Amino acid sequence: MAPMKVEIITAERVVYSEDVDVVVAPGIEGELGILPHHAPLMTTLQSGEIRVRKGGEEISMAVSGGFLEVMANKVTILADSAERAEEIDEARAQEAMRRAEERLRTHASDVDLERAVAALRRSQARLKVARRRRTRPSPPQV
Repeated sequence: MAPMKVEIITAERVVYSEDVDVVVAPGIEGELGILPHHAPLMTTLQSGEIRVRKGGEEISMAVSGGFLEVMANKVTILADSAERAEEIDEARAQEAMRRAEERLRTHASDVDLERAVAALRRSQARLKVARRRRTRPSPPQV
């Protein structure tokens, strides 16, 4: 199968830009699987994991919302934030999740619940991606 171009872009940088075989992204209504020559599509993304497969390799990234567009055998993801698995500091993500859970638990009047829930989802996605990378076997060295 002919590959498709994927670009994952934030306001700060291009996180990923390659030809790939499959993209799996966290759409607002569930996971989306996109293969080459997919019909044109535009959707909102929620916090979660983006997986791209190229050959036998799978790369995971955490994303915290944004937009996904499929057009002319190209997938463009404009993400609020995105990190490759190897860029995630698991201890920092764990601490962010603990703080978000604490804010939700206390229900203080000065806590913006929507922001606290978004922070919790973002940290959960980051931890999922980091832990998946840690438990995945390393590719053989050639």
